[in-house]
Amino acid sequence: MIRVRHATALDAASMAHLLNAIIETGGTTALTRPVTATDLKDWMTVDADRSAWQVALDDTEAVVGFQWVAPHAKLPPQACDVASFVQLGRTGLGIGSALFDATRKAAKDLGYDWINATIRADNEGGLTYYQSRGFRDWAIDEGVKLDSGQVVNKISKRFDLK
Repeated sequence: MIRVRHATALDAASMAHLLNAIIETGGTTALTRPVTATDLKDWMTVDADRSAWQVALDDTEAVVGFQWVAPHAKLPPQACDVASFVQLGRTGLGIGSALFDATRKAAKDLGYDWINATIRADNEGGLTYYQSRGFRDWAIDEGVKLDSGQVVNKISKRFDLK
């Protein structure tokens, strides 16, 4: 059974471990360099009053996924950006759904009108995940250069909270 709660700084090491495995595998996140627990703790403090971080825990209380919403410089103030990560080998088991239920409520409670998800165009799983939550395409960025030098297209999807 999956339980979702607000993430804290104490979760940062587990979250970094989960995210680094995804980064190392490649192909699904725009992040290309490993992250540390300190990186995640720092990210949690940026715009903390306009952000919400959630973790999904399994029966052993291990972090099996996490998601956050936060403001983004390229979005209007009534919109927030979302990022989602589920442990490798654990996708399709309801973790993302449980996370988004909590994140959607948190975004609404923070006063946002809509949530933006920007996904690499070659990330079929991510595109399917957000589509299945009710997100719809609203923008495409072509030829985006990642830190690794790889060039990808990105699709932005929108979920209206109202």
